[in-house]
Amino acid sequence: MKKVRLSILTTFLMLATCLSGYFAPSDAWAAPNFSLPFPCNQTWEGQTRTDHNPQLSVDFNRTDDLGDPVVASAGGTVTTVRDLGDTSYGKYVVIDHGGGWTTYYAHLNSFAVSVGQSISKGARVGTVGSTGGSTGPHLHFEQRLNGVTQKAVFDGATALYYGSKSYTSKNSCGTASATGTVNTSGTPLTVRSGPGTGYTAVGSLADGTKVTIYCQTRGTSVTGTYGTSDIWDRIGTGQYIADAYVYTGSDGLVAPSCN
Repeated sequence: MKKVRLSILTTFLMLATCLSGYFAPSDAWAAPNFSLPFPCNQTWEGQTRTDHNPQLSVDFNRTDDLGDPVVASAGGTVTTVRDLGDTSYGKYVVIDHGGGWTTYYAHLNSFAVSVGQSISKGARVGTVGSTGGSTGPHLHFEQRLNGVTQKAVFDGATALYYGSKSYTSKNSCGTASATGTVNTSGTPLTVRSGPGTGYTAVGSLADGTKVTIYCQTRGTSVTGTYGTSDIWDRIGTGQYIADAYVYTGSDGLVAPSCN
């Protein structure tokens, strides 16, 4: 009788082992196609070091980066938007990408998302800051699997450990251009040769004109129909209009960066 029971148990264990290959949650271990957390074609210096906390996180810097846009490294759902004040991460965001994968964006200057929001890859998360335990403007970035920080991978390539490396973002470079509608309450909107009121006027657009926005950049701050903004929309080669007069459905960036 004991031999029969042992045989049944052994058979069960062998069968369970065989079947585990069919039912193993392999998808939970497949990482999303993460990209750099910055708009397309921007170049940033990524730094890793052995005394970093967590050790496998990456700090990103570039000249005058305070207030620069931070975007989602991959699509997912926002699970955390928190301000820890002058300690630790300061203002930070966590995005859940499924399969146990999350990304952390820390020391932010401002938020552009809310908890529970679905966000696509390349969508704005916030802006670079120096909040929390930061000693200067930069983005602290992490990729985690089941809560454990992993070596960061961008577009299939593992980041340099340990040291500094220059990275150029490929995030959403294939994203289609955005659209908008000019709203000036009747007055024609001046089109300029560059992103600012100091650039030469090269034409005008009638109120209500629908435009294709190929990319966006920062320039002269303008107060218009949709408040005050320093965003300028490139609608053609050498043609820029103030985003403050354009309805896009968002107060932030909606198209790839021109930089």
